[in-house]
Amino acid sequence: MFVSHFSNAENWCNVSPSQARQYISDATAFAKQGLAQDPHPVPYLHTQGLLPHQGIRDLSIAAEKDLHVMRNAALIWRATGDKKWLKVAHQYLMAWVKEYKPSYDPIDETGFESLIDSYAITKNAMPAEDRKMVESFLKKWGDGYISSIQHADNKKTWINNWQSHRIKIITMIAVAIDDKDLFDKSRYLFTNQLSKNIMGTGEPIDFIQRDALHYVVYDIEPLVQAALAAKRFGENWYLIKGDNGGSVKKALLWLAPYAAGEKRHKEFVHSHAHFDQARAQAGIKGFKGMFNRRTAAKLYWMATGLDNSWRTLAKNLSGKPPVNVSMCGL
Repeated sequence: MFVSHFSNAENWCNVSPSQARQYISDATAFAKQGLAQDPHPVPYLHTQGLLPHQGIRDLSIAAEKDLHVMRNAALIWRATGDKKWLKVAHQYLMAWVKEYKPSYDPIDETGFESLIDSYAITKNAMPAEDRKMVESFLKKWGDGYISSIQHADNKKTWINNWQSHRIKIITMIAVAIDDKDLFDKSRYLFTNQLSKNIMGTGEPIDFIQRDALHYVVYDIEPLVQAALAAKRFGENWYLIKGDNGGSVKKALLWLAPYAAGEKRHKEFVHSHAHFDQARAQAGIKGFKGMFNRRTAAKLYWMATGLDNSWRTLAKNLSGKPPVNVSMCGL
């Protein structure tokens, strides 16, 4: 660990039983699978660009449940000190680290935030050899994303929500393993993404490309998560502005009237992506009709960790935050 202004791992999710009591039962419901069965890691996940029952989409979604099990087990252990949950979190974490081969597809891999959280929460209680193995795994993964960005083509996926999810993963890894060099690179990428992805008005480029608030939420969420990770390193990315004046705060302000129900929007009518039409035709929820403002609940609950003034809107969207948000005291 660095002994400068960087945060201690214990502060990654610093909760007490009294703070978390009302949420522990929810987390336990997710984590009980880990007590009943062994983890089922897979070397490869793929859901991006697939409709239900195509390819390995269904298998991947089923396998990803392990990631939720491990994080909720880690959260319960942090809140209660009950080592049976530490054992579950550790078992699942190590199984996946030994089996999974990163693909560097940020849409397929964005759910691995749960694995990164699990490591950060439990690493000080891990055997030294296992901790070294996980840190090496995460370091290679983060560096691999940096390399993929450095060798990027000119496709729009390098400035839209895909890039936001890459930056989230890189930043979370950097903070979890206390890697200052990787963190500095993530800060540069974050600022550059603001310049390319968020207009001076706060409108994200994903809205221009997809004509859907669904993708505005999906784009801003990882940027908020990156900013929350940076906060643990003592930095405020919430107010950072890109070259055109765009910022995470402005993006949240731009979306807020839709999330509050003051404005309405019919989704995907003028989307430039053919896959959006395919999903609408397949009947996948959220890909046609009016924007469901409650899908922004997680985003605004997370945003309260950066700016508590969002709490009123977050409560209006959902009475209580997601388990991981509530138990991490955001």
